[in-house]
Amino acid sequence: MMVKRSLVSVVDDDESVRESLPDLLKEFGFAARTFASAEEFLVSDCINETRCLVLDIAMPGMSGPDLQRELAIRRQHIPIVFITAHGDGTVRPRLIAAGAVECLFKPFSDTALLGALSAALRVP
Repeated sequence: MMVKRSLVSVVDDDESVRESLPDLLKEFGFAARTFASAEEFLVSDCINETRCLVLDIAMPGMSGPDLQRELAIRRQHIPIVFITAHGDGTVRPRLIAAGAVECLFKPFSDTALLGALSAALRVP
């Protein structure tokens, strides 16, 4: 019997993140897809299958928070775990208030990512 794994989509303009995170996500038992930009994710066939979005905040073009707003406008309710290398103390509370599950500051631990994904995928 084949078990369908939850799809976690990673949107980050940093190639090293797009190369390393899918392996870690697969170790955690998730399916993973990566996208270099928010725009690339929006035109993909993955939006409806994505159960959680690991989303960089600062990217060229559409930012992570811009994508969060666009998904809300489209009524696509995907739990979001933001990741960033450029955070200050005000970023995380703003993103959480806007509906994000978590905001992790790079470099984050495997344990922190797993905890955030577990919270995002928890069935209410």
